[in-house]
Amino acid sequence: MDLPNSAPLATKLRNTLVQYHSIGDSEWRVAKKTKDATVWRKPSEEFSGYLYKAQGVVEDVTNRIVDHIRPGPYRLHWDSLMTTMDIMETFEENCCVMRYTTAGQLWNIIAPREFVDFSYTTSYEDGLLTCGISLDYGEMRPNFVRGFNHPCGWFCVPLKDYPSHSLLTGYIQTELRGMLPQSAVDTAMASTLANFYSDLKKALKT
Repeated sequence: MDLPNSAPLATKLRNTLVQYHSIGDSEWRVAKKTKDATVWRKPSEEFSGYLYKAQGVVEDVTNRIVDHIRPGPYRLHWDSLMTTMDIMETFEENCCVMRYTTAGQLWNIIAPREFVDFSYTTSYEDGLLTCGISLDYGEMRPNFVRGFNHPCGWFCVPLKDYPSHSLLTGYIQTELRGMLPQSAVDTAMASTLANFYSDLKKALKT
């Protein structure tokens, strides 16, 4: 497949994430709660799994947090799930295509996965939104199952009364593919998202 035109894809992706961000509280069900974050879920409209929402306060300024999340040198250092990351193509306006692999999970019931994602970072209110969607692009690596991220993203905005703290809200809907029991996927997703916050907080303190 050829690479898509980045500008319309970026616009559509941003609009989709803003739409998720306006879904009413009553539609979400709590999936996991830790001291760092709360994770909710609702049935996805994109595929047969769930759309997850994660939210927590992170003690740092918005730009620095987003620099740790979006594709770039920081992410690989602290995200325990990510094993490799290459930026395959770079477009203007904070868009790129990245290929990354993830470690096996749940005692390797979920085998290592590979993803190729279009990523876009843009301003949102007083903060930033970094979002992505998988592309059917590039050769598949042997020994990996190719997963697929439906529209995903992270909104990061400064807290009004504490600008040195930020509210980080993520929307994730990952189709892991391969023959997996849905219950295993749901357990892994909720835990992975909660761990993402604790790992990120540790990384920002160093």
